[in-house]
Amino acid sequence: MNSALCRELGIEFPLFAFSHCRDVVAAVSRAGGMGVFGAVMYTPQQLRTELEWIDANCGGKPYGVDLIVPTSIQRQGVSLTDDQLLAGLPADHLAFVEETLARAGVGSGDLDERRRAMLHFSHNLESGGAAEMLDVAFSFPIRLIANALGTPPRIMLDRARTAGVPVAALVGSKKHAERQVAAGVDILVAAGGEAGGHCGEISTMVLVPEVVSVAGNTPVLAAGGIVTGRQMAAAMAMGAAGAWCGSVWLTTTEGEPSQVVKDKMLAATSSDTVRSRSRTGKTSRQLKSAWTEAWEAQGPSPLPMPFQSLISEPALARIEKLAQSGHAGAADLATYWVGQGVGLMNQMTSTTEVVQEFKRDYLGAVERLMAMLEE
Repeated sequence: MNSALCRELGIEFPLFAFSHCRDVVAAVSRAGGMGVFGAVMYTPQQLRTELEWIDANCGGKPYGVDLIVPTSIQRQGVSLTDDQLLAGLPADHLAFVEETLARAGVGSGDLDERRRAMLHFSHNLESGGAAEMLDVAFSFPIRLIANALGTPPRIMLDRARTAGVPVAALVGSKKHAERQVAAGVDILVAAGGEAGGHCGEISTMVLVPEVVSVAGNTPVLAAGGIVTGRQMAAAMAMGAAGAWCGSVWLTTTEGEPSQVVKDKMLAATSSDTVRSRSRTGKTSRQLKSAWTEAWEAQGPSPLPMPFQSLISEPALARIEKLAQSGHAGAADLATYWVGQGVGLMNQMTSTTEVVQEFKRDYLGAVERLMAMLEE
C-alpha cells in the first residue's frame, strides 16, 4: 500500500494485530500486517521465550510489543513484597469470589496459589519490573513498542529513540491525544468505546476524527469494534493511517481463548458485551457471562490495579480450565475481553485468512467509493 506508515515500519498493509498469542502475532506479520505481542501478564523470562519464538517464526517480517509501563515509573522507589500485596486483598472481595464460584459448583481450591503465581504482574507495574521488561523487549529487533495505559514515561521514550523504535500509545479522548503528542509519542491508537479490553466511552466513529484533528503529523490508528476491511476503510476515510485490531483474532484457530469461550463469542451479538471495572480495576469491555453479571449485580466495589486483577484473574483461570473439561457451571461463568465487533465474528478461520479477507474487504469498499466518483 502506498502509505508513509507502511514504508516507515516495513509492512505491506496497515493492519496491526494486538494479541496475547504468539502464533497470531507471527501469522499477521507474515501476511503483511504487523503483529503486536501483548506481554502485560508475562515475566521477563517468559517474554524472552515468546519473543524468541516470534522472531524465529515471523519470516523476518516486522513485529512489535505492547507493555504497561506506568507514567509514574520514574517516581517509584519502594516496592511492596508479595506478602504485603496479598495481605492488601479485602476479605469481602475474596469471599465474594468464593461465593460466586460455589453457586456455579466450582471449588475455590487453589486460588491462593494462583494469586501468588501471578504476582509478577504487579511487579511489572513497578519501576524495577517495568525496566526489566523493557530490557527484554529492546534486546530483540522489534519495530514498534506500545504502551497500553497512559502516557509512556520518559525512560520508555528515550530507550525507544536510542533503539530507533517508534512508540505507540492508546488514547480514548481528544485530551489524551493532545497529552501523548506533547510527550512525543510516534503513533496514536484511537481506541473507541466499542473496543475489547480497556476502553473509554467515546465511540470509534467520533473518536477517530477528533484525534486526527489534534494529531498533526503523528499517524493515527483506529481501534474499537473494527473486525472487517470495510470498517478499516471507513476509519481511513476519516483520516486514520490504519487499523489496530484485537478482538477479531480471538476466534481464529490460533487465538488464545479456550474453545468454550470461542464458541460463546461465535454465538454472541454486539449486545453481548459489558464495560466493567470488575476484572482489572479499570474499565474494560468483556463478554457477558454469569461472572460479569454477578459482579454487576452484587459485587463489592472493584479495587484499583493491580489488586482487582489478583482478585479476579486466578478465579477466571480456574473457571476456564474447568469449562474446557465440560463443567457446565464453569462454562456459564467463562468470559474474556472482547469488543462489540464480536457480533460480526461468526465464523472461525485461520489468522492468515482473516488478514486476506481484510485486504479483500478493504479493496471492495474503496472500489465502491471510487465508483461513486466516476462519470
